[in-house]
Amino acid sequence: MNKKLLFFGIVAFFIFVLFSFLVHKDLFTQLDFDTTVRIQDRVGRNFDTPLSVFSLLGTLEVLSLVLLILIFLNKKIKRIFVFIFYGLSVFFEVFGKVFVIHQSPPFMFFRYDIPFLFPSSYVKPGYSYPSGHSTRTAFVSIVLLFLIFRSKKLKKIHKYILLALVILFDFTMFLSRVYLGEHWITDVIGGGLLGYGLGLLSLAFL
Repeated sequence: MNKKLLFFGIVAFFIFVLFSFLVHKDLFTQLDFDTTVRIQDRVGRNFDTPLSVFSLLGTLEVLSLVLLILIFLNKKIKRIFVFIFYGLSVFFEVFGKVFVIHQSPPFMFFRYDIPFLFPSSYVKPGYSYPSGHSTRTAFVSIVLLFLIFRSKKLKKIHKYILLALVILFDFTMFLSRVYLGEHWITDVIGGGLLGYGLGLLSLAFL
């Protein structure tokens, strides 16, 4: 067992639980609104279509397929734990959207503008917290980075380049959720904490 991964995973999940309680108490309403307004004001409308297309990469269908490919092509991962904790991430996402009272952004912020949605996008279990895109992106990124830094074929410089690309991908995905008016910033933060936490826990039992 990797005690460092276990520790950081537990800490991230504990912060997620605490943050979820604060969101439920509506302590960040003004922050949510102000952040969405600022992001949409500063990012031009020319990004509506590119970020709408990019957001498809964070759907349940796409990232689940990516995760399956990653774990079946690599024997360093104990697949059962990755499956269990990935399933838990979906469970806590749905649980949060049902029990954490947090309304989605109003339609005036909505900027998704392509005529395509995956089936999972039509499932609306309740409220908006946490962001499923953020949860899945964070979880898969943790698994991917683990494989990158455990690889003996990649040079150190290549590992850090890939690390930067993964961070950029995550940041862009998180940004897109707020910019497109799909989620508030608190939804994204909560989803990131949940995904990173459970991702670390899935890799702790090596």
